Amino acid sequence: MNAPATTPTALLVMEKERRADVYPPEVTAGLGRLVHWQAPPLTREELADAPGVLRDVDLLLTGWGAPVLDTALLGQAPRLRAVFVAAGSVRHLTTPEFWARGIPIVSAAAANAVPVAEFTLAQVLLGLKQAHRIARDVAQHRRFPRDPEVAGGYRARVGLWGLGHIGRLVAGHLSRFDVEVVATDPAASPDTARQAGVRLVGIEELFATCQVVSLHAPLLPATRGAIGESLLNSLEPGATLINTARGALIDEPAAVRVLRARPDLTAVLDVTHPEPPAPDSPLFTLPNVVLTPHIAGALGAERHRLGQLVLDEVRRFTLGEPLQHALDPARAASLA
Repeated sequence: MNAPATTPTALLVMEKERRADVYPPEVTAGLGRLVHWQAPPLTREELADAPGVLRDVDLLLTGWGAPVLDTALLGQAPRLRAVFVAAGSVRHLTTPEFWARGIPIVSAAAANAVPVAEFTLAQVLLGLKQAHRIARDVAQHRRFPRDPEVAGGYRARVGLWGLGHIGRLVAGHLSRFDVEVVATDPAASPDTARQAGVRLVGIEELFATCQVVSLHAPLLPATRGAIGESLLNSLEPGATLINTARGALIDEPAAVRVLRARPDLTAVLDVTHPEPPAPDSPLFTLPNVVLTPHIAGALGAERHRLGQLVLDEVRRFTLGEPLQHALDPARAASLA
C-alpha cells in the first residue's frame, strides 16, 4: 500500500449513544491529527438524509449503528478508500457490491474479544467450582453442604466450541491454570490448535467429557441450533454451559427441556434468541439458568479499545503500512 499523497478526508457515522465510549477524546484527537474531517459525526439516519456528504470522503469510520455499504451508499462515495468499523462483525453492513469494489474494511473484533474472554474466564472458573449450582442449593435448603463434589480447577477439562479471536484468548487465559483445554472447530488447523495450546476433538467428545463447555462459534447455517438435546443431555453431572457467542447456536426449546430435567446442570447465557427473550420465556424462571443481558462484550470504558484499534489502523493507512485487522469476505463471514 502506498502512502496517501495528501491528508485523507474522513467521516464518522455511528449511533450517538455509544459514540463517546468508542471514540473518546484521546482517540478523536489522535484521529484529528491524521485526517481531515469532512463533517461533524453523523448517525446513519442523518447520513441517509444528506448522502452528498460522502462525495469527498476517503475514509469512513463507524461502529454500532453503521450504515449498510450498499450500491446507493457506494454511488455517493466515489473516493472511498477504506472503512474502519469499531465493532466486531461486519456481516450486517457489507454487501456483494461493497466487496466487488475491493475496498479494505477493518473490524475491531480483536479488541471486542478481550472483555468477552475475560468474562468467559470468570465463568469457567466459577463453573469448575460449580459455584452457581451450590449457591442455589444453599439458598433453597438454607444450609451449607459438608463436602460438595466439584471438579475444581485441577486437571479438569474445559471445552471450547470455536477457536476464533475469543476462543484463542480464552485458551490463553486458561493456560495459566492446571486444566486441560480441548476445542472443536472444523476451520481450525492442527497448527492453530497447537499454538493455542489445545487439543482438537469432536463436538460429541467435547460435550460428553468436559466439566465446562463454552461456546465461541459464529452463527452460520451449519451452526444454527446445533446445540440440541442430545449434546446437552450428554453433559457430565454438574457441568456448566457458557454462551457468550450467539443465542441461536442453541436449540432453546431443547435446552429448556434438558435444564428442567437436569437441575444439576447450569447454563450461563449472556446471549439468547430472540434477544431479549420473550417476557414469558422459561429462561427467566429456570433456577439453573444464569441470564445476563449481553454484557460480556465491551461496555463503558472497555469500548475505548475499539476506537484505539481504529486509530492505530488509520495511522497505518496514512503511513502506507499494511492493515493488521482488515477482513476479506471469507473471514468476515466467519465472525459472529
